[in-house]
Amino acid sequence: MQLAGDAVAPFTDDRAAIEAVLLDVHPPSLLLSLVHLTGDLELLTGRFRPKESGLRVVNGGMADEDLRALRALAADVLVAHRERGYRLPPPPTTAQLLQMMEAQVCGPVGAEYTDLLVGELHIDGSDPGEAPLRSSAQARAELPVVIVGCGESGLLAGIRLREASIPFIIVEKRDGVGGTWRANRYPGCRVDIPNHFYSYSFEASDHWSEYFAQQPELLVYFQSVLDHHGIEPHVRWNTEVTGARWQEATGRWEVTVRGAGSSEPEILQARALITAVGQLSRPSVPSIPGAESFAGPSFHTADWPDDVDLTGARVAVVGAGASGFQLVPTVADRVAALTVYQRTAQWMAPNPTYHDAVSPGARWAIRHVPFYARWYRLGLMWAIADTTAVASRIDPDWDGGNRSISAVNNLARQVLTDWLTEQVRDPDLLSKVIPDYPPFGKRTLQDNGSWLRALQRDNVELVRDRIERIEPGAVVTADGIRREADVLIWATGFRVSEILSPIRVEGRDGRTLEEVWDGRPAAHLGMTVPGFPNFFMIYGPGSNAVSGGSVIFTSECQVRYIVGCLDLLADAPGCAIEVRGEVHDDYQARTQAELDTLVWSHPAVRSYYKSADGRIYTVLPWRSIDYWHWTRQPDPSDFLLEPTRQAVPSVKSGGS
Repeated sequence: MQLAGDAVAPFTDDRAAIEAVLLDVHPPSLLLSLVHLTGDLELLTGRFRPKESGLRVVNGGMADEDLRALRALAADVLVAHRERGYRLPPPPTTAQLLQMMEAQVCGPVGAEYTDLLVGELHIDGSDPGEAPLRSSAQARAELPVVIVGCGESGLLAGIRLREASIPFIIVEKRDGVGGTWRANRYPGCRVDIPNHFYSYSFEASDHWSEYFAQQPELLVYFQSVLDHHGIEPHVRWNTEVTGARWQEATGRWEVTVRGAGSSEPEILQARALITAVGQLSRPSVPSIPGAESFAGPSFHTADWPDDVDLTGARVAVVGAGASGFQLVPTVADRVAALTVYQRTAQWMAPNPTYHDAVSPGARWAIRHVPFYARWYRLGLMWAIADTTAVASRIDPDWDGGNRSISAVNNLARQVLTDWLTEQVRDPDLLSKVIPDYPPFGKRTLQDNGSWLRALQRDNVELVRDRIERIEPGAVVTADGIRREADVLIWATGFRVSEILSPIRVEGRDGRTLEEVWDGRPAAHLGMTVPGFPNFFMIYGPGSNAVSGGSVIFTSECQVRYIVGCLDLLADAPGCAIEVRGEVHDDYQARTQAELDTLVWSHPAVRSYYKSADGRIYTVLPWRSIDYWHWTRQPDPSDFLLEPTRQAVPSVKSGGS
């Protein structure tokens, strides 16, 4: 496809205007753009070389006079670039790209990142997310696919299948695109990964109004991508998948769906099935005595009523993870009283740009400066993904009790604790907000100070005591205190371990995924399971990159891999594709062994990542670069390609 993000627009600004607008840009990304435009790598060794990197480092640690000089040089270079007719010099070599990346991140970058750099920068104009195809277009046209869900991953799957000329239908239970961003509409809802990384790598990124966009803007984004790629004609809205059954005799999946208002189920038939339902699709509400007796409005944040008005109300919020953390500061100034019931405190990372608007200069640079957007995205990826891995690894020789797992982790604890103590003067509140488990054991929340400001308002109370029961007009905690409430809001997360539930997926010999997993979901690379031919999951078991990665980045890895598997299937007429049991089991064993070395498995950490048996089956423990390499294309030797009796020529529906 034509990569919109690389179609840098011409500009008419004069030199003075360019220099002025560049006041707002990210200097390290600007510097690397200048290296592209000039071919001068000496720029990396002098006064312009960044001194610091990271989400909280806005100007690369550069002195003010060096920043002024960099902007002046950039204005000259950009004017010259325009006068040359916007022609670019030859691109840097791969060795030079590594040198440039090391300058941006202020540290070494392994050669293993070379291919990722080349791909993410779109050096040759190609789209690294497109899977290489060896099958014929005619063969792929006879490989119809059903996709379950039209959130970010289902939409992505549709885009890539359309590019590969593979027919498909997307079945979506809601009335529009967006998945979790359509379901979650609570006040303050926003992404906690920077948008310029939490976005499709092949789409333009010059439109974001905030660095961490709010839910309405995210919904508009996914709708625009849906429209731009012509996916809507392939989607059946307001239709829910209730089950899927593999038909051995015909080599097809029979997918049972039910449309809104329909009394009869319908059967869709296809060669392959892709689920893209995510892990944040089923709200979790704890079983608390008396909850059903509450007299006022009671709802989960993922089921926010359009007509609810909190103005002047006494509000109880149960849970203070990601959603409660965003909700509470947003509504605190409009309610009469707000009581927050939190089981465990959350670690939060200081992030001054969390609620900031994208500056005009940054938007101008993304739109007009060659490669600026690509380097900025790469810098974000580096800052929040693989660089955090070292602080998440347990040092078996470290004696940190329940407080930390290594020297690096302990340093992180000191930094994060200082952020809390700087904002809180009340010792009682401070004791409640400092977590009693190692940093990074749960998803670290982004914070610009709004959370603790809200907790210190006169009308807000943080309660850490266990809830004993709920009455028609109050919440009663284990210490016997009764706190009255008019509205009860459950900010208690999702049932992430119940992957694909309540959809019944039945593979070979009539065995269901639920039976095969038996409470311990597993899949090779998070996507494929033995005994379930032509079946693929996006964001399946072991796919949740909780260390700070972008789920869209992971989805792009997985969809490319899945399209590669479909290509293998298309190139083997009359066959079914199924991962080998030993390949699946080896990957699962390595994954569990890796998880045992990481902070999420620490006994002091209680989280929804852990299943009933105390083990973790949803988290991706690997570095982003490792997973990126492993999913570049499927290894045919990892799969069985075995004949079936018949192939289905097209997606079709029929009576049950």
